[in-house]
Amino acid sequence: MTGYIVISGAGSGIGRSIAQTLAERGYSLILLGRNLENLESTKNLLKNPSQHQCQPCDIRNSGEIHQALANVSSLYGLIANAGIGGENQYGDQDRWQEIIDTNLTGTYQTIQECLPLIKKNPAPFKKIIIISSGAGKRGRARFAAYCSSKFALIGFTQSIAQELAEHRINVNAICPGLVDTERTDFIAAALAPEGQSAEEHRVLMIRERSQTVPLGRVAQGDDIARTAAFLASGESDYLTGLSISVAGGSEMN
Repeated sequence: MTGYIVISGAGSGIGRSIAQTLAERGYSLILLGRNLENLESTKNLLKNPSQHQCQPCDIRNSGEIHQALANVSSLYGLIANAGIGGENQYGDQDRWQEIIDTNLTGTYQTIQECLPLIKKNPAPFKKIIIISSGAGKRGRARFAAYCSSKFALIGFTQSIAQELAEHRINVNAICPGLVDTERTDFIAAALAPEGQSAEEHRVLMIRERSQTVPLGRVAQGDDIARTAAFLASGESDYLTGLSISVAGGSEMN
């Protein structure tokens, strides 16, 4: 494969799973994230770790993204995965701007900084994959900022897919349901009622959510990674502008 694939938010969770799957399939990767130690941990898990790069940056800062890619001549693709979650409530501690700046503006800036390098790549088709969410198709109380950012990413996917079709750049989004990753631990800790530990609430939350999924379980990182690998491959050359739910059928409920 000609050129690297950039993966943002590669230090943990879905990003790490995608990195492991793509490395197994022979891709060379540039791992982006705010924490260099986490990126190095991901890199050390990959097949042929020496052929991959770690570049720490905050995607809310376009200059940092630009600097992270300064020595790259071309890119085959981008997995725009970095994002944050959680509730927000209007007031002094409102997280609205933080979530929007990371999930939406950060994704926009990452794509724009990568685009000149993707356009230079000689591959007949190049790939941009945006990680949205099932929360980008159905709202949830108290998660207005998160849902708004993920809904917006689906619209952005469709818009930029049309813009880039003439350059033979496929742009598609993946919309995971609940994925059992480190972020699940964070959500469980935030939502655990008084008298219940984060781990107890995590187990209960996964059990309850699994009962709403037609296929009977929540997603693992590998479920998302395999879909990303398909969208990164030549087998998806005639697909663009899609928002693919990877949620065990729960979007039908």
